[in-house]
Amino acid sequence: MRVHLYNGSLKLVGRSGVGQAFYHQKAMLEQAGVTVTEGWQGHADAVHINTVLPDAVFAALRARLRGETVVYYGHSTMQDFRDSFPGSNLAAPLFKQWLRFCYGLGDLVITPTPYSKQILDGYRLKRPVCALTNGVDTAFFAPDAGRRAAFRRAYGLADSDPVVICAGHYFVRKGVLDFIELARAMPEVKFFWFGYTDPALTPAAVRRAIAEAPANLRFPGYVSQAELRDAYCGADVFAFCSHEETEGIVVLEALACGIPVVVRDIPVYQGWLTDGKQVLKRRDTAGFRAAVGDILGGAWPRLGAEGRAAAEARSIAAAGQQLCALYRQYARRKAG
Repeated sequence: MRVHLYNGSLKLVGRSGVGQAFYHQKAMLEQAGVTVTEGWQGHADAVHINTVLPDAVFAALRARLRGETVVYYGHSTMQDFRDSFPGSNLAAPLFKQWLRFCYGLGDLVITPTPYSKQILDGYRLKRPVCALTNGVDTAFFAPDAGRRAAFRRAYGLADSDPVVICAGHYFVRKGVLDFIELARAMPEVKFFWFGYTDPALTPAAVRRAIAEAPANLRFPGYVSQAELRDAYCGADVFAFCSHEETEGIVVLEALACGIPVVVRDIPVYQGWLTDGKQVLKRRDTAGFRAAVGDILGGAWPRLGAEGRAAAEARSIAAAGQQLCALYRQYARRKAG
């Protein structure tokens, strides 16, 4: 099997979850023995499209004209577009229509979770929609005491310093305002938010909140995957206050590194993350504060190990086999 992994606009989305999903797809396909190309030379059995930017539309149309199957990845929904960029709430209904057009160009739509599949099914795409995790590299993201020491050395932290981290864009949806309030409520704990968004694309309220953030919260900006892995291994808690996700790649990465994870109690985690087993789920800042305090106090000692097991079930190797099974299932359906 030969798959064309379309890489247009990768430079624009490379630092986002969509960009990471692209690299995960490449790894899972190669591990499954599939030949992967990023160019248009020769015929491909399938062309993978990951973005909804205009160039991706032309790529999907080109693939269809060449008689190639288009596999469109449904990373985005109207729901997770809201509370992101300035004006996103006003544009959300139009964005939904654009998504319907883009995803409608696919022969098959793959989305990360049953929750996001339910949303896309509601869009009436008239295309089969299947749920398949983005996957996580559990060999790269793994518990490592040496990386814990490296992280703490890099940021001037003592081994005994309580540390809570998060990662993502400076979006209201991602919970950045909640994370700032959490840090303000726990001045004895050191907080880090990894990631960056151009100020021109950041709402004024978020820019103001970051500028007025408490002294115990640091914003190191965008870091490499290796540096982020060190942070996962070196911190005591990963607190992800996001209000809406289609999966949450950073959650998978944190789980894989064995760090205790606290997430917001939202539908996307239902069915694969259980409160009190792999993660703690909380609804508001007070709940996050109590959960973080409990973890730092020694409660929930099995959380990290159970989280690691959840990530292993969604490893790139496991996801690659599931993707190949989808290919076979869809090929039979299309032939029939």
